[in-house]
Amino acid sequence: MDKILHKQVNVGELNLHVAEIGSGPAVLLLHGFPEIWYSWRHQIIALAVAGFHAIAPDFRGYGLSDQPSEPEKAGYYDLVEDMVGLLDALGIEKVLVVGKDFGAAIAYYLGLCHPDRVKGIVTMGIPYLKPGGPDKWDSAPKGLYFRHWQEPGRGLADLGRFDAKAVVRNIYTLFSSSELPVAEDGKEVMDLYDPSRPLPPWFTEDDLQMYSSLYEKSGFVFPMQVPYLSSKRDPGRLTLFSDRTIQAPCLLIMGTKDYFLKFPGVEDYVNSEMLKSAVPNIEINFFPEGSHFVQEQFPEEVNKLLLGFLNQHL
Repeated sequence: MDKILHKQVNVGELNLHVAEIGSGPAVLLLHGFPEIWYSWRHQIIALAVAGFHAIAPDFRGYGLSDQPSEPEKAGYYDLVEDMVGLLDALGIEKVLVVGKDFGAAIAYYLGLCHPDRVKGIVTMGIPYLKPGGPDKWDSAPKGLYFRHWQEPGRGLADLGRFDAKAVVRNIYTLFSSSELPVAEDGKEVMDLYDPSRPLPPWFTEDDLQMYSSLYEKSGFVFPMQVPYLSSKRDPGRLTLFSDRTIQAPCLLIMGTKDYFLKFPGVEDYVNSEMLKSAVPNIEINFFPEGSHFVQEQFPEEVNKLLLGFLNQHL
């Protein structure tokens, strides 16, 4: 880990923190929430050893990257354009993209909006969801974490009752389960946390300290904006591309114990022709016993799948 280079890269409006290592074909690794560049700690070293240039940024508003001046106006498209700016700044014409959680959406949208910059896409935890499509979560339980945090101010108030370390511990513990995080009436999502429940065995106290130190720096204002609050708004410029298909070769890795499969209609959608019509060159791999954090839970096995796909699409 001490060989990883950390730097700030200007992408136009702001600077992004980037962790990178290795040389060779570029691989862009996009984190989710409550993650950060560090969530790829098991992948970036393996990629470098295998002859790749691994690049793991913190999204704007996350970790060591700059906060946008008007976070309430930001959406997914801004993060897509940040990634284009990052590639331009690093002199990279075309890249292999790996995304996890809402980072998977950014990976897909990068391939959708800028197909000339993408060689292939690997995603974990979330399939491709067409921008501007119907809100699939309106039929979900009212206490579902995603619906709670889509309400202005509610997520920040919920998380604000705890320090950053407790928030990360709570979410990693809750979201590594196979059950949907659903709060009872009159309760908030963080009230689901059981302090007697230990951290997942693959997530150490040192990992928790790294995450919490980065969220202490960034806070949770922007993480509540993207992905949660912005997902209720019109996706704006993304709708200009919504009728396109993603032609790049894609690999979707889903843990069989990933709670996201229990979102309304998701499991059927993942196995449907509807997904394959939007992403015709997709391969789907269900990872036995894998949780929403499959790349941290089973790093060696995931790295084998990842490297196998990447080497096919250099």
